[in-house]
Amino acid sequence: MSQNQILFERAQRVIPGGVNSPVRAFRAVGGTPRFITRGEGAYIFDADGKRYVDYIGSWGPMILGHGHPAVLDAVMRAAQEGFSFGAPTEREIELAEEILKLVPSMEQVRLVSSGTEATMSAIRLARGATGRSKFIKFEGCYHGHTDALLVKAGSGLATFGHPTSAGVPEEVAQHTLVLEFNHLAQLEEAFALHGKSLACVIIEPIAGNMNFVRTSTPFMKRLRELCTEHGALLVMDEVMTGFRVGLHSAQGLYAQLIPGFKPDISVFGKVIGGGMPLAAFGASRDIMKHLAPLGGVYQAGTLSGNPVATACGLATLREIQKPGFFDALAHKTRRLVDGLAGVAKDNGVPFSVDAEGGMFGFFLMSELPQNYQTVMTTDKERFNRFFHGMLDEGVYLAPALYEAGFVSAAHSEADLDATLEAARKALR
Repeated sequence: MSQNQILFERAQRVIPGGVNSPVRAFRAVGGTPRFITRGEGAYIFDADGKRYVDYIGSWGPMILGHGHPAVLDAVMRAAQEGFSFGAPTEREIELAEEILKLVPSMEQVRLVSSGTEATMSAIRLARGATGRSKFIKFEGCYHGHTDALLVKAGSGLATFGHPTSAGVPEEVAQHTLVLEFNHLAQLEEAFALHGKSLACVIIEPIAGNMNFVRTSTPFMKRLRELCTEHGALLVMDEVMTGFRVGLHSAQGLYAQLIPGFKPDISVFGKVIGGGMPLAAFGASRDIMKHLAPLGGVYQAGTLSGNPVATACGLATLREIQKPGFFDALAHKTRRLVDGLAGVAKDNGVPFSVDAEGGMFGFFLMSELPQNYQTVMTTDKERFNRFFHGMLDEGVYLAPALYEAGFVSAAHSEADLDATLEAARKALR
């Protein structure tokens, strides 16, 4: 048995399914999860000592790669000063200032410890600010595992959602309306039926948990208009896209396409923590004044603004602001996806790709899907064979066809070449 197999058997005795997050279990693709011992630049190493070119990057945070010297130095100095105080630190202010400088839609921000916590708090804030209970989410968008968000579509627009997880009461799900992603007519109808009772709409500008699917510009434009017309708040979940697809995040890209565009509430995670447990949500002062200790919307956290996590995030944000950073990152990502598409074409395999900044996705189908239903028609077994073919060649992709991929600044031209050669073998 390999060390990975030994560790997995041991883990299953003490951890449900042997993992602390379901997608790590390889249930979707089959086989044994790789237990990682260390990361270095663009690589991770498993318990058997095998090296992989890493395109997961801890599901997005490692935009600089593993062990970046400036980040490592900042974290070590912060750790020497103290792990946690339960009291304010200056570094929390510095990180908040850095985030707000890059995201003009927000005037204030609250730091928390996870994306799930941030989206949960953003929806609570929207409800508190509007005095309304119901909200809209979109099928295929993932916003964390809080009860009201683990909901699937009802039987029609007149009905609200149903739980997708055991332990979620029907009476919680009844306030969540689930719509089809990028379906404009359905959006119009939903607002016509429920507009006066909607606290907010939450959306991923680029969905990353049905692989990589963009919100179309006409859909985003109309969504903004409808929220404004009906007094609902637009919550943009940038946990994955924030500072990953561009210096001003995905909302910065839409602001270039839609004059005056900005969300009401924004949610961030992953990159702003640089790999540490850190996330945030923010909005205008007028909305944020509803948050405790100023207002009646309660939110708190022992490790919110943790001094080691903020040091990691602050160092990361400063590095990505260096001239040419995102141009270079986007060039690498585009070279990768275009190369994969070319290799697939040479092998007669249906293949479509998309990318933005350091985030990418590919589908084993001839055209890019626009919604969850189309994504679900992907040839799962073919993807699983491709995944294991790449893994055997030392390339670590997400172990599920529904997950986006990530390129870091540490990936070299040689890494990209090796990836394309691995794809050539796997697709053949």
